[in-house]
Amino acid sequence: MTAVRATAVTAAACAAVLATAMPSSAINSYNATPAPERTEVGALVATWDNDSDPATPDRVDWVCSGTMIDADTFLTAAHCTTDWPDDVRFYVSLDQDVQAGLDAAAQRYPGDPAAQASAVAVEGTARTHPGYPGPSSDTHDIAVIELPAAKVASRWSFKPATLPSANELGALGPQGLNSTDWLVAGYGTQEALNGPGGQTHPGGGVRMKAPLSFDALNDAWVRLAMTAPQGNGGACYGDSGGPNFAVLGGKRVLVGTTITGDSPCYATNVAYRLDTPGARAFLSPFVKLP
Repeated sequence: MTAVRATAVTAAACAAVLATAMPSSAINSYNATPAPERTEVGALVATWDNDSDPATPDRVDWVCSGTMIDADTFLTAAHCTTDWPDDVRFYVSLDQDVQAGLDAAAQRYPGDPAAQASAVAVEGTARTHPGYPGPSSDTHDIAVIELPAAKVASRWSFKPATLPSANELGALGPQGLNSTDWLVAGYGTQEALNGPGGQTHPGGGVRMKAPLSFDALNDAWVRLAMTAPQGNGGACYGDSGGPNFAVLGGKRVLVGTTITGDSPCYATNVAYRLDTPGARAFLSPFVKLP
């Protein structure tokens, strides 16, 4: 992405977003812009223990992206909420620049990760798909964070994302999907840079957006092109769980969540479809579906 801080995601955060074969998690620098208007898009923040004393957390970082789908439900990816220490606590922030907020909180509350997380985010409870990880045809890579609605509303104003109706993407077919406007958003890092020590992924922690174009539709996945010559941007490390929007019937609809892609973050974003029976069955206890 452009206009992001040149800081790397921590090793622990990368472990969270790399829990599957090659999960994606960022917005590229090319053809991308800040997204302050996408107030429903947020960052998943975690605190966890990283030493021999599990009594208190000693690490805090933003680790993934996601979207508010009603007043108290934040949608993200299952690989963002699994494979953590038992004492992990999850928070959600809808700030535009979460990294700057965490940096300021570290100065204000040195040595207190819980206070630092609370300074930028609201704590919630993770609900992960019980079938994750499933087969490659449908990994069930979906989770939500349940939040206290009053606390979220007291800190941020937003309109929850619109979810798709059943099989809305499938009903359009390739021709309809090719003519659709697509947009990805998230807090992730930039595409790979080659350096003396190998590839790095700079940036991250700032909400960005980029256009995409349709590539292919599978039973559980929508594949979107991130190729620069076509005017596209795309997702990278830290964008996992973040939204992929399509303009359907004149409305911006949250049709998929970023899950995986190519490791340099140049070519393809693979998003988990939200219009499938499996995704809708998981979401139905948490949100009213169209």
